[in-house]
Amino acid sequence: MKALLAAVAIAIAGALALVASIVAANRTTTGSGVTANHSSTSGMTVAAGATAKGISYAGTTVDNAEALAKARTPYPAELPPVPAGDVAKVHMVLKDVTIQIAPGIKYTAWGFQGGAPGPIVHVRQGQKVQMTLTNKGAIPHSIDFHAARIAPNKAFVDVDPGKSFTFTFTANDPGVFMYHCGTKPVLAHIANGMYGAIVVDPKTPLPPAAKSYVLVASEWYLNAPGTGKPAQLDMDKARSVMVDWATFNGYARQYVDHPLTANPGDLVRFYVVDAGPSLTTAFHIVGTLLNKAYPDGDMTPGHELTNIQTFDVPAGGGAVFEVKIDQPGLYPFVSHSFASVDMGQVGLLKVGNVAGTMSH
Repeated sequence: MKALLAAVAIAIAGALALVASIVAANRTTTGSGVTANHSSTSGMTVAAGATAKGISYAGTTVDNAEALAKARTPYPAELPPVPAGDVAKVHMVLKDVTIQIAPGIKYTAWGFQGGAPGPIVHVRQGQKVQMTLTNKGAIPHSIDFHAARIAPNKAFVDVDPGKSFTFTFTANDPGVFMYHCGTKPVLAHIANGMYGAIVVDPKTPLPPAAKSYVLVASEWYLNAPGTGKPAQLDMDKARSVMVDWATFNGYARQYVDHPLTANPGDLVRFYVVDAGPSLTTAFHIVGTLLNKAYPDGDMTPGHELTNIQTFDVPAGGGAVFEVKIDQPGLYPFVSHSFASVDMGQVGLLKVGNVAGTMSH
């Protein structure tokens, strides 16, 4: 028996040593202060910076990442006001742009109004939306509003480069909804940055909120680290859901370095859309409960869910959350799928005048 136990101990020690060697081999430095994680392909460790299929660039960083993150102007998450009048006129110019999706990580994207996500559209229930899309990109694109009840073959049509197209719909359903490019292959167009959020206020207004924030969750699939030459979309990784970065509003951890704010006791409302293209966002705020949750478009008083710890927002879906926090502090908001947190889908709600920072 002693001999058997000794043999088992030796085997376990050998296995642990093998795992340690694999982890060490898979985390390599690419030079110029850049670090990247790499997975093995067919039992072979791929060199940093290679373009073979299956490489993960999750966690890639640069020496001055902290300074770049602090210097960045974050995507404005504050809910803009509703346009006056019966018609909300929205004009978006589509551009091929190079953006940053994490500190020092450059990416060649297709963007509504030059960014990912596109601008927040805010209207009220019953208001007509007049949407004009101008395509200044290199290939055809379109726009699909999940808040619209309209024939897609008439409204969500491809717009050729150099052309514009206008259609209208009435926003009859309250809630927060995704919009995105619907041109085939839709996976490529969404994964390349063509998405955003439209908020439709209900006819019976919700209680006034001291702060209202819009968060669009999404993921990125890179064919290169993006630290030198900008990365582009890797469709094979997108099809197999091999995510490199997961973000709120297009950039990893931007609201950790630039927290969203509230005062103790404020009613804070979050409008959360999951643009995907594939992952679900399990929305959660660390250190509290979600006082109310309005799934999708159901804003009927009395239909809301109460005291929720975590709520799934599926790819292509949306939900509205309310929270009141009395105690000053730093409260991380995350997707409780912690692989997503590790890849950048985390931010901070700073309640009160508190110092410091944290992640989760």
